[in-house]
Order: sequence, then C-alpha cells, then structure tokens
Amino acid sequence: MVGLQGAGKSTWVARHLAATHAVVSKDHWPRARRREARQQRVVAELLAAGRSVVVDNTSPSPEERAPLVAAARAAGVPVRAVWVDTPVEDCLARNDAREGRARVPLVGVLAARARLRPPSEDEGFDRVDVVRPGSPPADRRVPPPGPVR
Repeated sequence: MVGLQGAGKSTWVARHLAATHAVVSKDHWPRARRREARQQRVVAELLAAGRSVVVDNTSPSPEERAPLVAAARAAGVPVRAVWVDTPVEDCLARNDAREGRARVPLVGVLAARARLRPPSEDEGFDRVDVVRPGSPPADRRVPPPGPVR
C-alpha cells in the first residue's frame, strides 16, 4: 500500500484484501523498537510460509518500498503496489477527525507528503494500481510517473 496518512489505505485493505492476505503494519507495534526490522522479519516469515501479505503503511518513497519489493522477489512471489491517491486536503481532514494515538501530528503527514513519489513498475513491481476517491473499485493502472499533486 502507498498513500498518505488518512488516505484510506486501511479501509481499502479491510474491504479488498484482509480476507485473503495477512495484514502487516508498523502501526500494529506502536511502541516497539526497530519497527522496520520487525516488519521485514514478519513479512519474510509470512512469505516463507506461503501466505499472501499486504503491508499497510504510508510507504511514500521508492527507498522505503525497496525492502518489501526485495522480500517478495526473494520469496519468488509477484509484488503489487496499490497507491491510494487521495488529495492531501482530504487526508488532513480525515486525520483531524481521528482521536488519540490514531491522529498523526501534522508534521508527520506533511513529511510523508514531501517524500511521496508514485510507485512504478520501474521499482520492481509487477503491477501498480491506483485508487482514487470516488473511483470504481476495479483496479486501474497508475499513469506514468510525474509530479505528485
């Protein structure tokens, strides 16, 4: 999954993948140290066990996505990116409606926005789909990389 906090990634995962995939997210371990290393270990273990996995994080940059692509490649499984392309204004409004630890500090959302690059097949994905608010649930291929709005 790729998208800003509040984009709707977790909702999309719950509706489309949670029944068939193990859902892994660093949010599952909010106080753990070395969450990235833990996530990589869990993903590798699930893939080695033959499970389908969805990683539900912001994953805004190619550098942050690369270890997940590499883990899928090492396991010999196809790797797909789903970019939830929600306008930043909508993400901020949804985030503002969250309570407690679920609300991400504004600086966190804006920092993710600054790093956000649309995923592309050039990163090693077999497939990249884009989901936009109000779009039909069918998958659509992402347009060629360009400026992020």
